[in-house]
Amino acid sequence: MNDKNTSTPLETDWERLDRMTDEDIDYSDIPPLGDEFFAKARLYVPPSKRADFVPLDSDLLTWFQEHDKEYPALINLVLRKYVEIQDAMSG
Repeated sequence: MNDKNTSTPLETDWERLDRMTDEDIDYSDIPPLGDEFFAKARLYVPPSKRADFVPLDSDLLTWFQEHDKEYPALINLVLRKYVEIQDAMSG
């Protein structure tokens, strides 16, 4: 990256965009998406770039978030206890 890339001011009128409503947006150059499109549509969530990322079911994540503001630490504690129990049973 060089100084040229960061020194040009943005020309976007953010205040005007903030004032716009959905009705103000011109969709005339975008074809409508019909029922067939939505019947075939699938949600794509790109994988995390972190090698240690583990996806959780949304209901599990919600439960932990509702029970402790430090929910990542709580999830880690629960998994650690599970490993300890499994090690004790197999040892």
